Amino acid sequence: MRYAWMDTYLLRKRGVTKDLQPDWNWVRYHVGGKMFAAICLDDGNQPYYINLKLEPLEGELLRSQYADVIPGYYSNKVHWNSVLPDGQVPDELLRELLDKSYRLVLGGFSKKRQREILGLSCCGTDCTACGCYGTMCQGCNELCGRVFHAPEGKACPIYACAVQKNRFATCAACEQAPCGVWSATRDPSMSDEAFEASIQERIRNLKG
Repeated sequence: MRYAWMDTYLLRKRGVTKDLQPDWNWVRYHVGGKMFAAICLDDGNQPYYINLKLEPLEGELLRSQYADVIPGYYSNKVHWNSVLPDGQVPDELLRELLDKSYRLVLGGFSKKRQREILGLSCCGTDCTACGCYGTMCQGCNELCGRVFHAPEGKACPIYACAVQKNRFATCAACEQAPCGVWSATRDPSMSDEAFEASIQERIRNLKG
């Protein structure tokens, strides 16, 4: 298979798990327990299709552009597509298609469940990596934003903006992130350099 990077690439995404469906001989990739991609193997364990999910119109367009993209093999042929593992679809395009499939399946969960699956707060913070988690704070998702550093009885300003006001799953859905609310919500003990590094890390987390 020309896309030898695929397994490593998908397993780096947050919330992704992998299994083998022995009856089909498919290597399946799940987010939140739902499949978003699969490598279909033949009797010799060689890939013969890569299955992924796309919006129907985009799938139709790709099939018209690439002979190596066909309606989903043993899948819903409106939403699923199969890509030949040794065809002419460019690597960068396949990465983009896998990203879209991941986001489509993840987006099928409730916004709260999406944050739980990703293990992130709405601003991209991994609360479990914080020294306060489990002691003085139970985490942003668990507390609906009313974390230890938020105004008493209220949600953190970022949570209030993203989740309560705009109904986003995370700030990744906002074209303005990181915005002024992010800049104003900071640990005053952090240097400017450390704060900027924390912003960049959270943005990377949100982008997966």
